[in-house]
Amino acid sequence: MTRNGKIALVIGVLIAIAAGLWLSELMVGGDGGPGAVSSSGKAQVGGPFTLVNDAGETVTDETFRGRYMLIYFGFTFCPDVCPTELGIMSAALDQLGEKAEKVQPLFVTIDPERDTPEVMSRYVTLFHPRLMGLTGTPEQIAGIAKAYHVFYRKAEDESSTDYTMDHSSIVFLMGPDGEYLKLFPPQTPPDKMAETIASYIE
Repeated sequence: MTRNGKIALVIGVLIAIAAGLWLSELMVGGDGGPGAVSSSGKAQVGGPFTLVNDAGETVTDETFRGRYMLIYFGFTFCPDVCPTELGIMSAALDQLGEKAEKVQPLFVTIDPERDTPEVMSRYVTLFHPRLMGLTGTPEQIAGIAKAYHVFYRKAEDESSTDYTMDHSSIVFLMGPDGEYLKLFPPQTPPDKMAETIASYIE
């Protein structure tokens, strides 16, 4: 397959995933989200995890209980999509004002091979002082990605020893109890994101 063909295939996969996630949200009246829906009507998104933060400390989902979690999955070598979405998250947090203190923004890497705690620490400070980077073993990352129905895969360049990562680009909002509340599709305007988050906090 040619390089253009591969790019087209990846774009097609990402569009299909995004469409599926959005449709899932619509099917449960906007209060659900991606993935399966239980008999109670709640979307099966999120769950227990154990990772390492950018300070080298072990954290779990319980670490963030009592706070809303705003979560994005990506990688520090990402050339454009990740910086764009993290910039949107940061702008939304700034617009929330004091309410932002109730929200913990999280950047979870899908490239633990390169994204060590030290690398994550340097990266997240470029966006927002409260943004926390999370990494872990490949198995731990695979586990949380599966829980959040996040697609990712290594894309190697045949002409180089380097690689990039293909991944879905969605921001998740989780409640203080760890339950899924809302997803934000790519390039959601910061004011819209802030308005939606504020509506849950109020």
